[in-house]
Amino acid sequence: MIHLRCIGILLLAVGSYALYDSSSDVVQLTPSNFEKLVTNSNEVWIIEFFAPWCGHCKNLVPEYKKAARALKGIVKVGAVDADQHRDLGQKYGVSGFPTIKIFTGSKHTPYQGQRTAEAFVDAALKAAKEKAYDNLGKKTGGSSSDKSDVITLTDSNFKEMVLDSDDMWLVEFYAPWCGHCKNLEPHWAKAATELKGKVKLGAVDATVDQMMASRYQVQGYPTIKFFAGGKKTSDSVEDYNGGRTSSDIVSWALEKLAENVPAPEVLEVTDEEVMKGCSDKPLCVVSILPHILDCNAACRNDYIAILKRLGDKYKSKMWGWVWSEAGAQPSLEESLEMGGFGYPAMAVVNAKKLKFSTLRGSFSETGINEFLRDLSFGRGQTAPVRGAEMPKISKNEPWDGKDGELPLEEDIDLSDIDLEKDEL
Repeated sequence: MIHLRCIGILLLAVGSYALYDSSSDVVQLTPSNFEKLVTNSNEVWIIEFFAPWCGHCKNLVPEYKKAARALKGIVKVGAVDADQHRDLGQKYGVSGFPTIKIFTGSKHTPYQGQRTAEAFVDAALKAAKEKAYDNLGKKTGGSSSDKSDVITLTDSNFKEMVLDSDDMWLVEFYAPWCGHCKNLEPHWAKAATELKGKVKLGAVDATVDQMMASRYQVQGYPTIKFFAGGKKTSDSVEDYNGGRTSSDIVSWALEKLAENVPAPEVLEVTDEEVMKGCSDKPLCVVSILPHILDCNAACRNDYIAILKRLGDKYKSKMWGWVWSEAGAQPSLEESLEMGGFGYPAMAVVNAKKLKFSTLRGSFSETGINEFLRDLSFGRGQTAPVRGAEMPKISKNEPWDGKDGELPLEEDIDLSDIDLEKDEL
């Protein structure tokens, strides 16, 4: 009887590490060695917190082992039985299985990529590169296809991130073992970077977050769904029917953007906040309209109507559109060199690069359209913003929509003037 109990205890002990045995390249971490090997070391680690009974953890094993073999001698790969060592899991905020984190000494960040060997390797190498650059005292240079631009979606955050947002989304439902998903991954990442600030791209591991996959009737991998911008319901979804290259994805998304994006507002520059909102856009279209005494309300509204129509035409560009009355924002006019050609005038500024281009043709719908079309194709002359910074904006009262009024002359009170009879 005692002998059988010993065997049972032994089997239980072995079972706790059944996912990764001693022959694996995955290092078994426990409370007794975690501090020495990980937090007190100078190594980069990718660490899985698992439970032996967890089906998703078991499914992860082949890809995780493959990543460990590939990273051997480069980045450490470890695993913690967080069901047995619950205090260690709780210490690092583990609330579900599997949870994967990247450690560099005592610093740790959650892993949010796909659950494939390639994705684990990419994340680990990125962390190693960041550590090397830190050692040099420099920041890591960005990548043109940084996977962080693909947002990881789950059953728990899908409603908040997608359905409750006003953003437009393309969401991929994938399986870690799916070959087509692996082929799509670099294209999806590149498209996410190119569409950043316009359309959000997300990814759901449908083998883990099955509730969302079931709700949207995902029956094969990868499946891509489109969620239009604005207010959404659980039924606000349609199938993606484009190609699988990054250029296909970007083109399809931009077409949808043009269909769904509302026309931008054309705002009067009355304070810093209005100008900052425009400057945060890829390009900011700035118009200086004649003074209200030189161009009455009807005249001004005609100009604003032109700007609104063109704003609607170029809405997929996500540009900002603002206007100001001549003389109301002198620093703005000076920095964009708009004061010497008469009014109305227009300049388009890239606030991040601190460069601008000035409209030299007519301030008409045709003239402005030709100017903006050339800019959209990368044509046109640019100049640096004067002062190498965006101008200071004065706080002004907004236009009341009425015609201007000339100031009244002061009335002369004859009773205050003493006129002698002989002066008459």
